[in-house]
Amino acid sequence: MLTPLDIENKRFSKRMNGYSVDEVDEFLDEITTDYEKLYKENKELKDNTEELHNDVGQYKNIEATLQNTLVIAQKTADEIQSVAKQQADQIIKDAEYQARAKLDEMNTIIIGKEKELDELKKQFSVYKAKMESLLISQLELLKDMKGEEE
Repeated sequence: MLTPLDIENKRFSKRMNGYSVDEVDEFLDEITTDYEKLYKENKELKDNTEELHNDVGQYKNIEATLQNTLVIAQKTADEIQSVAKQQADQIIKDAEYQARAKLDEMNTIIIGKEKELDELKKQFSVYKAKMESLLISQLELLKDMKGEEE
């Protein structure tokens, strides 16, 4: 690719009946100026493009990192949810086990209290029968004593 300096330093051989040297030099100066502007602009655009490509590369790296982070976060959330569900299931199982154990314990206590109540009822019946017998014998004794006094 030609540089603006190449155009500026370009010299043509002189001939008779050729172009006007001043006009050619003047035109070359215009071309040099325009070409220099375009050359600088092209270089700036290339530099800018390269910078943008670097930025895009950085953004792609950031995007990949973010995607990996999101994947890891999702996996972590799934694991936490799974562990929480397992813990909740275990808590429910433990509570059910404890409830069954308490129920069994209460049923055992109830059975014991029912047996105790039955025993007390039997004792009361026996006591009642003894009291009746005692009262009858006392009444008989009183009758006998009354009969003797008469």
